[in-house]
Amino acid sequence: MIIGIDIGSTTTKAVSLEDGRVVKKISTRAEDAITSASGAFGKIILENGIRMGDIKRIMITGAGATKIEGELFGIPTEKVNEITAIGIGGKYLSGQENIIIANVGTGTAIIEAQRDRIIHLGGSGVGGGTILGLAKKLLSLSDFKDIMKLAGEGNLDPVDLLLEDIMVADFSFLGKKSTASNFGKMLDTARNEDIALGIINMVFQVIGMISVFAARSRNIDRVIVTGSGSHNLLGQNILAGITRMHSITFEYPEDAEYTTAVGAGLYGSGSQ
Repeated sequence: MIIGIDIGSTTTKAVSLEDGRVVKKISTRAEDAITSASGAFGKIILENGIRMGDIKRIMITGAGATKIEGELFGIPTEKVNEITAIGIGGKYLSGQENIIIANVGTGTAIIEAQRDRIIHLGGSGVGGGTILGLAKKLLSLSDFKDIMKLAGEGNLDPVDLLLEDIMVADFSFLGKKSTASNFGKMLDTARNEDIALGIINMVFQVIGMISVFAARSRNIDRVIVTGSGSHNLLGQNILAGITRMHSITFEYPEDAEYTTAVGAGLYGSGSQ
């Protein structure tokens, strides 16, 4: 058995794999990398009745991986490059090769994954951390669920400047309801609900557009969305709007938030 652990900046995820197949998965939070990795490992062991003697090695990746050295609970650890892990995990969970992956976490990484190579195309500092930071400052909210609930009741009209606000006719392939400027209108009548939705809209429009540029540069017509932000329903709806404009399809594999941990584990098992 191989354990794959993705030590992120806010959340740590762990999976167990046998014969190149994902068996169990968990997520946890902690303040530092060692506590987080230890907690994730302990949780997946205890909750799933895994015997320590069955574990061959622990594969670690993510922002906190550099802080783990040597063994963890007497079991050898091995570090996996995060981009490599995302690429391997993305191919496994999507069942596809020759794909563009948008891994949405605290920030966003854009990766091209082919059968025989994985390339980091770039990315953006815009992601889940942007949502949390802006919501904390603008709305005095720090819980993601509270932000999403508020945004679900919002309206973009008092917040975003649309093309119809500044132009009479459609512009190029863009319709009148297309965004001309995120937060470019910002009326005094905008409610907290509207601001919350404006934040989500801005973040996922940025993610969507850099994904479109990456996909088009590689003549690929779909993007696999992974990471913690992949299951954001409002975000998915925003990306669907980008699909209608640019004909690039966004796909969300099952268990996409565990992509990096899965990729690390598969790397360790030799199933790539």
